[in-house]
Amino acid sequence: MAASPIERVAVIGGGTAGWMTAAALGKMLAGLPISVQLVESAAIGTVGVGEATVPHIRFFNQKLGFNEAEFMRRTKATFKLGIEFRDWARIGDSYIHPFGAFGEAIGGVAFHRLWAALRRQAAVPELGAYSVPVMAARSDRFAYPSQDSRALLSTYSYAFQFDAGLYAAFLREFAEGHGVARREGKIVRVLQNGTSGFVTAVELETGERIEADLFVDCSGFRALLIEDCLQSGFEDWSHWLPCDRAVAMPSTASGPLSPYTRATAGTAGWFWRIPLQHRVGNGHVYCSDQLSDDEAVAQLAGQIGSRPLAPPNFLRFKAGKRRRQWHKNVVAIGLAAGFLEPLESTSIHLIQLAIGRLLDFFPDTAWDARQTTEFNRLMDLEYERVRDFLILHYHATERDDSPFWNHVRTMQIPRSLAEKMALFRERGEVVNYRDGMFLDASWIAVYSGQRVLPECADPRAARIDSGRLKARVEQLRRDCEAAAADLPDHRAFIKQIGANAD
Repeated sequence: MAASPIERVAVIGGGTAGWMTAAALGKMLAGLPISVQLVESAAIGTVGVGEATVPHIRFFNQKLGFNEAEFMRRTKATFKLGIEFRDWARIGDSYIHPFGAFGEAIGGVAFHRLWAALRRQAAVPELGAYSVPVMAARSDRFAYPSQDSRALLSTYSYAFQFDAGLYAAFLREFAEGHGVARREGKIVRVLQNGTSGFVTAVELETGERIEADLFVDCSGFRALLIEDCLQSGFEDWSHWLPCDRAVAMPSTASGPLSPYTRATAGTAGWFWRIPLQHRVGNGHVYCSDQLSDDEAVAQLAGQIGSRPLAPPNFLRFKAGKRRRQWHKNVVAIGLAAGFLEPLESTSIHLIQLAIGRLLDFFPDTAWDARQTTEFNRLMDLEYERVRDFLILHYHATERDDSPFWNHVRTMQIPRSLAEKMALFRERGEVVNYRDGMFLDASWIAVYSGQRVLPECADPRAARIDSGRLKARVEQLRRDCEAAAADLPDHRAFIKQIGANAD
């Protein structure tokens, strides 16, 4: 029998993942004879995945046609130029992983290699001194990048910091405006075809059944369809990423409005700080084997510089991913697909990526196994590369002040990461991938910020006159400093473009 088009899609679960999925499907499938429903229960809370993002979110918003100023007003968003890491290599260290480049190649040699060589010879500023977004972030300044590719102000990108609950509400309004139907109710049973094992419907407490051809599991850690029903399996990465708890506690806004997220390493994990227009998002990600919940809250309270707005909210998780994120007629997106802690703000990016892949491989009733296999292969690669990048932050440390840091510093890491680190230590070589969200500058930021430096100079650097090289590098530093100093205050810029929620 000939394959027929998919006619009904059911998104199971709301929150950030569910409403991002529903909004994208509603918009991108408009005009096709496909109905999209989202099933969620107001009685079941959502985790509120991600208040901090990476630049890819801008392209998702643009595809949906959002006006950026309106989006920022509605979600009380701020701009984000990068992430500051404090106390990761050594207590007292600080560096920023920017969404932008460091310096420029000189004589055909990558700037970070020249900088590393100069640093071995004499005291030179941190690598961030040669980055416009780092210098702008340090002084709480922001402006849109220049469209002139020759300009120094074109060498960076930006993301957002926003209220995840408000973002979900904003997406819901958009999705419903594009034909998505929301169904309220708690799912009590999942029905399957007795022969194929495909999910045919979900049953609500009321007895109502929601039938569909394709189901998207956005049910969070419960993984109601992909795991509870289809038992797709879970690949556990907690031996590399041992943090398994988080406690969140928002507080009143205070001080300058910083265009960056902060991650401060603690004794058994790390603390986040995300400045929004109306409040500050704070949290503590930690290893429960090393720290009790009470200790975690006490340490978090010591990090918050303003009045808490809510009691502590605890989350439990395990780092890893589903062995099959698309199985039969169920595609898992968000926490149902896997969880990698929010150290580099990757949660929303992984949601966005899965939505894009689903649209790329949108099935018909033939359910071509090659599409499913390719979807899973690409998502596996992305999760593994993000995993390696996160492990790097923990493993590349000199800290020995607690059992936690002794463990992550000395643990055996994935071979894929060990090879990356060895190549960089040898010659400053950054492994490139056609697919992958973190480009050279991101790896260089963390390597250099955590004291992993090339041991050998690039032989091509010998052709460059040392005096001319030092003068050029110093000029780059001054140029970055001056360019950042000319940018407006971050809060003033938000107001200037009409994105202020006040």
